Amino acid sequence: MIELHHRNYSIAEIRDLIASNEPLELSDQLIENIKQGRTFLESFIERADRPIYGINTGFGSLCDTEIASDDLGKLQENLVKSHACGLGSIVDPEIVKYMLVLKVLGLSKGNSGVKLQTVEGLLDLYNSGVIPVVYEQGSLGASGDLAPLAHLSLPLLGLGEVHYNGEIVPAREALAIEGLSVIELGAKEGLALLNGTQFMSAYSAYILGRLQKHMVHVDRVAA
Repeated sequence: MIELHHRNYSIAEIRDLIASNEPLELSDQLIENIKQGRTFLESFIERADRPIYGINTGFGSLCDTEIASDDLGKLQENLVKSHACGLGSIVDPEIVKYMLVLKVLGLSKGNSGVKLQTVEGLLDLYNSGVIPVVYEQGSLGASGDLAPLAHLSLPLLGLGEVHYNGEIVPAREALAIEGLSVIELGAKEGLALLNGTQFMSAYSAYILGRLQKHMVHVDRVAA
């Protein structure tokens, strides 16, 4: 078991961590970061005297539409579902493993306000070899890798498909075999899962990690 810590990881460290195929767990510091972030968000929502964009309002042109408290989780679930519209070829599962690790490291800083259960759910997917099926096309880049990250998040809800034991199967089927539970998203969590650049960052880390490894041999051959 490899413990993740509150620090910046190099590309080589990410490469070696994933190549080890060891299960991952959060350090006490990361767990505390996540809990503090969630506590702050929930307190902020309670204190707010006006709607907060993306938390209890709609998105985009619906920014002035207030959402009832009882529907905040459903709002986030619908956000993930609506953006899971990727196209093209299926991304290599190795790249998706990079996405999962980078997403966990990003959320565990505690600045996104997600629940601990949500971050642990992503780790459970990684550790159990239940790797979400993600498609190559659909990223908006500047707005975040919205479609790829939506597909990355679907299995948390028991939706979408996953790579499991060398096959592509419904996520709920793989979760049941591994004894993993479906989670319910809370306020802001869908937004936190979709906002980010873990799709393009995963490709970058994968490519540069391999390049660093091979450059040693290239230099020797050139010499």
